[in-house]
Amino acid sequence: MVSKLPEIPSPEDPTWLAEVTYRFAFDAAYRPLPSDAKAARRRLDGGNRAFAELLDRAALSKPAKLRIDVDPRDVGLSHRQSAAPKQQPFAAVVGCADARVPVELIFSEGPNDLFVVRAAGNGLGDDVMGSLSYAVDHLKDSLRTIVVLGHSRCGAVSAAVDIHLEPAKYMKIMTQKDLRQIVDRTLVVVQLGATWLERAHGTEVIRQPGYRATLIEVAIVLNAGLTAYGMRPGLNLGTREGIDVVYGVYLLEERLVWAPRPEASDWFGLAPAPHDPNEFVTLCDLLTSCERVQTLLDGP
Repeated sequence: MVSKLPEIPSPEDPTWLAEVTYRFAFDAAYRPLPSDAKAARRRLDGGNRAFAELLDRAALSKPAKLRIDVDPRDVGLSHRQSAAPKQQPFAAVVGCADARVPVELIFSEGPNDLFVVRAAGNGLGDDVMGSLSYAVDHLKDSLRTIVVLGHSRCGAVSAAVDIHLEPAKYMKIMTQKDLRQIVDRTLVVVQLGATWLERAHGTEVIRQPGYRATLIEVAIVLNAGLTAYGMRPGLNLGTREGIDVVYGVYLLEERLVWAPRPEASDWFGLAPAPHDPNEFVTLCDLLTSCERVQTLLDGP
């Protein structure tokens, strides 16, 4: 279950200040590549917490500075001359195109650390899968993990939820093929979320004041989890050692990534992708019965 975060003053306070510094220096001690998938996940989780804590400290008028050391060679600089850097990200991130989710920044990473693929609704279209296939095939010396990253209040998922609740709205996108494809793909997880909410809370759950907001957030998590689940067979990762798949949802308000998992009381951080249908069912059960979902159902 997600821990409740402390209330913080408004960032409109004139004393509110946070500094993020990318330091390019040849004399810096750069972090080595993570040795394995678990180390990569710990680094991403730690970087996300550092980013969130930076802004929390700033809002409390405390010293708030974050320095990210960058190897100048990662942007094509060497001691003697400019040179094309070798591409060596330790994680590939499938994120949404939403501008409120600056992927490198929220994980406290710099250039050449993450191979980022962004598409509305972070779905697995041909271009996304082609990009990931390239990363798996050509960046295997450095690549340790693949991350599917959703985010709260996703516009693509919200559109699909609104059509699920009012099917007549589908007529407005009938002639917009590209948009319709995104919505069609997302409607599957929206229907799944609606079914599981009914199982967990009864048939009258749709009358709860916060039902729409809840269904959006549930579908966002299930979309990320289901996408991550399909990543292993889609990229033939079962035959490759050393690359894992994880997923999470970036909460815009809290600036933290979270995902349901049975082995932890604090759900902040990335979670392993479900390995089989039983694990996906467990995800659905955990998600629809958690405190965050109940709070959303109760409404503002």
